[in-house]
Amino acid sequence: MRYLPLSDADRSAMLQTIGAQSIDDLFVDVPEAARLSGPIAGLPLHAPEMAVERQLKALADRNLAAGDSPFFLGCGAYRHHVPASVDHLIQRGEFLTAYTPYQPEIAQGTLQVLFEFQTQVARLLGCDVANASMYDGSTACWEAIVMARRITKRAKALISAGVHPHYVSVCTTITKFTGDVLETAIPELTDGAPGDDLARLIAAVDRDTSCVVVQNPNILGHVADLSELAARCQEMGALLIAVVTEPVALGAIRSPGEMGADIVVGEGQALGVGLQFGGPYVGLFATREKYVRQMPGRLCGETVDAEGKRGFVLTLSTREQHIRREKATSNICTNSGLCALAFSIHLTLLGERGLRDLAVLNHAKAVAAAERLAKVPGVDLVNGAFFNEFTLRLSREARPVVRALADDGILGGVSLGRLYPGVEALENGLVVAVTETTTEDDVDELADALEEALR
Repeated sequence: MRYLPLSDADRSAMLQTIGAQSIDDLFVDVPEAARLSGPIAGLPLHAPEMAVERQLKALADRNLAAGDSPFFLGCGAYRHHVPASVDHLIQRGEFLTAYTPYQPEIAQGTLQVLFEFQTQVARLLGCDVANASMYDGSTACWEAIVMARRITKRAKALISAGVHPHYVSVCTTITKFTGDVLETAIPELTDGAPGDDLARLIAAVDRDTSCVVVQNPNILGHVADLSELAARCQEMGALLIAVVTEPVALGAIRSPGEMGADIVVGEGQALGVGLQFGGPYVGLFATREKYVRQMPGRLCGETVDAEGKRGFVLTLSTREQHIRREKATSNICTNSGLCALAFSIHLTLLGERGLRDLAVLNHAKAVAAAERLAKVPGVDLVNGAFFNEFTLRLSREARPVVRALADDGILGGVSLGRLYPGVEALENGLVVAVTETTTEDDVDELADALEEALR
């Protein structure tokens, strides 16, 4: 969006309308000591439009974009191919300029899209009902914990060591204001099942536990069966919250809902939404039908109008902008509507068979890459079962290796030392993600660069 400044005539007309002599008159209530007496230090003065464009482009060119190099980053943000038709459709005026249905009786097209989105998410996550999206996966995770407290009337949440540390950080931050008690742990590079602590969680669940939060596949790529943990949670009256950061994985593995999870949250970025240097993303939230009135956010429903024609409405809006704050299930005031639309379009284009084929392709490429990289001297594959992401144990600290790879133009993965600073046992860990966009040449380049960096 370009900024078009006002002309002197525009300013004069506006000042005359409000009865001010100059712009300075608008700041007379600000103490003089708090006013700037000159330019802001370090901030450049105004410049011609073309000069500004040139300078910003020079800054942007310093970035190494995902599509410009071999790309193996993951840990909650994945590079998948997004069909051009997705971007084309979300930019249609009907969607781009009216995607927030504050007047639901008018925004029928938007409401229908959100209704279809909810249906897709519920089926994908294996639940009865899903809401019209959240901001992102991390805030959806926290909303699930708060929802579990409302249902169980308990305040202790057990969080698996395999949950993304950024998600844990968001939850920990908000507990400062809510009084919830979170029991967290650091993952271990256990051969075959890195980050898997299901046995610890099963033993730890008690009558004071509100919920257990577990990610599948976890932050280190390990895939697990949550059925036994779900049964234990049910026995103790606690809820099982499952986190999914790679929705493409659900084309190949059982959904958390099928394994017994009560609430499933996740990040939908992998479908329809590009990486975009960190956002915007789209949060997924689904649960069992019996908990629908405790679900945060908004729910679009299907109905018929006075003439019997099919229509869509906001069936449930339990946010504080709709009802009294003390009765609200969430203080989130909007949803990622446009990103949810992109997610829904991409998933619709794929279809069920297409999603399964995409998942199979991702897994096959990841297996081939893991086998190739494991042959590099100084590299050990830690995972047994994984989808399209796995952890390597290097013969030296991973962070400088990742830096060396980047200097060679290869985004070679995420070092666990960056995710868990100060945890010596994880410093040699490197998480590598492989998708359908990864080529054999990309893997060969990474393998050769790793071998050089580890000599």
